[in-house]
Amino acid sequence: MLAMRAFHSLFPALLALCLITMGSNVFAAPSVKIKDLTDLDGVRDNVLVGYGLVVGLAGTGDSANGIPFTRQTLANMLERLGVNAKDTLTQIKTKNVAAVMVTANMPSLARQGGRLDVTVSSLGDAKSLEGGLLLATPLMAADGNTYAVAQGAMVVGGFQATGKDGSTIARNHTTVARIAEGAVVERETGFELSQLGTELKFVLRQPDFTTAMRLKDAINTALAEPLATTSDNAMVRIAVPTRYQPELAALIEKIENLRIEPTTAARVVIDEKTGTIVMGEDVRIAPVAISHANLTITITEDTAVSQPFSFNVAGQTVVAPKSTIKRVEDDPNEGKFSVLRGGANLADLVSGLNALGVKPRDVISILQNIKAAGALQAELVIL
Repeated sequence: MLAMRAFHSLFPALLALCLITMGSNVFAAPSVKIKDLTDLDGVRDNVLVGYGLVVGLAGTGDSANGIPFTRQTLANMLERLGVNAKDTLTQIKTKNVAAVMVTANMPSLARQGGRLDVTVSSLGDAKSLEGGLLLATPLMAADGNTYAVAQGAMVVGGFQATGKDGSTIARNHTTVARIAEGAVVERETGFELSQLGTELKFVLRQPDFTTAMRLKDAINTALAEPLATTSDNAMVRIAVPTRYQPELAALIEKIENLRIEPTTAARVVIDEKTGTIVMGEDVRIAPVAISHANLTITITEDTAVSQPFSFNVAGQTVVAPKSTIKRVEDDPNEGKFSVLRGGANLADLVSGLNALGVKPRDVISILQNIKAAGALQAELVIL
């Protein structure tokens, strides 16, 4: 009872410790659609970028002296519109104008006249883009060609206010904005689904041999033919059946909606800046004894056998693991460790450390030392 009360009192301080409970024998791994695990080779997004101007700002734009290219860009735009601005370049004020970079992702199958979402980011020293209007901005790809044009009123996910005494209040970033469907596709990539030919290639976003084999088996079962093959841990190739060659979209839809159970490597991810720990379900720890400051912790695991009563036909013999965690403070024999008979998983260790009041950053130090000792059977990733 006392241990439970101590754990509940420490719970708010342990919210930074993100733990995925281990025990694959208790909870089955969830099945996932193939479309959420893979990308179809050849069907991808294309990055577009452009340089433009935002106008209509309420005095929160770029400073004329600090950001000279904003003034130059504004003058060039006015010249194209028939306004002689270069002769009075030094008199142009830019407090209501901001130079920005505009980015967007264009799908390979986007059609002319289609719409794209765009992100607008300040390039100079503008304080806020709130209330601004992006002027027509060509968006180019890596080949130097213009594929879309962006323009429209922006939505800023924050605000900023400044008082007469110089005090400022702000929330979120006010120098980055979004325009939903703010770009119009003017040029297509030229890619057609028929160019994939008689073979489809599904690439795993997280390469793994087991997942690749499960993907191959699921496709062969669904098509009732051994058409899928894999030669590595990242790609599965599917020979397109004759009946699907006139309409590849139907085959792709059928494969993408199949479900498999992906597998992942045992991994512990630690963010020392925030004290966050995330663990995979397959993480295991070898027999170990830990001494941290004046605190010594040992973990052992025994097996308990439950027998049914005599003449009980419906009863069954059940074997259940039983973990024991011992804590000793101010131990005169601190530093003297004995060999343990059994081990426990990492969930037992962290749960025990939480119940004993060990802080998250101390848990991080303990995990790093367990890994250095070779007792942590997982990859340790430190951010």
